[in-house]
Amino acid sequence: MAAGWTAADMPGQHGRTVLVTGANSGIGFHVALELARRAAVVLLACRDAGRGQAAREAIVRQVPAAVVELVALDLADLDSVARLAGQLVGRAGGLDVLINNAGVFAVPVRRVTAQGFELQFGTNHLGHFALTVRLLPALLARPGSRVVTVTSLAHRFGSIRFEDLNSEQRYGRWRAYSQSKLANALFTVELERRLRASGAAAISVGAHPGYSSTALMTSGPRLGGGGGIVARMMGVAAPVTGQPAARGALPVLRAATDPRARGGDCYGPRGPAQSRGTPRRVGYARAARDEQLAGRLWRACEALTGVSFPHRAGGG
Repeated sequence: MAAGWTAADMPGQHGRTVLVTGANSGIGFHVALELARRAAVVLLACRDAGRGQAAREAIVRQVPAAVVELVALDLADLDSVARLAGQLVGRAGGLDVLINNAGVFAVPVRRVTAQGFELQFGTNHLGHFALTVRLLPALLARPGSRVVTVTSLAHRFGSIRFEDLNSEQRYGRWRAYSQSKLANALFTVELERRLRASGAAAISVGAHPGYSSTALMTSGPRLGGGGGIVARMMGVAAPVTGQPAARGALPVLRAATDPRARGGDCYGPRGPAQSRGTPRRVGYARAARDEQLAGRLWRACEALTGVSFPHRAGGG
């Protein structure tokens, strides 16, 4: 492995079932594709059924033996989250890996989810928070299960504004995005603490893709009007300066499959400023490891979503 970890270093995934959110494009698609190559049963959790089906067909064209299933999920609607979680918890066999990947980025004007949460915080964090906690019974039914939550380098610039979590008093696209990504990192570490405290045989691992060229870079800036110039600039710059999505997927794949991964680890690119390169363990910003901040955010998210960590998550 002198050249660094690649998808070829992944162990076989036969007999394992993996749910990937936002699997129809970008990082999520390449994560799903490589897991399918390693014989995992891959559940593509997508909001748009047409795009999801196109992604499924693209994977099967490249991996004819792939076992890939499309499932409906809109992370901006907690009712959709509850429906999918209910289906999967009731499904025989449990769930080996949950990859919280989907997200929205730099939405130019404030928009809200179905339940009225600011779109970036509601989708990137609250939707995944509710999905993960609701899926714990399915995850804990499988030995060695893990939750992988994708954050961003932007978490380093984020702060949690408890007085205005949903940006009702003041909205800024970058502030809202970086808050959601810090929330993802805090969630990863706090989930690991709670799993350990409960004696659960599961781990929580983080990852970030560095600076990668994906549709995320332009889809968010186009939402709500006022983002056309930013979207065009990113559409031109990202393919030149960012690494391909297939490379950006590698830290996520390593977090999901490396037998040496430990709970609370985070994987990101090894290159300059963690922007590109093969994946290795990297550090979170100090704020992401603030236990008091993480606990306060967790309690706020339980109150907002109505979903709580089970007292007997370890099953003991």
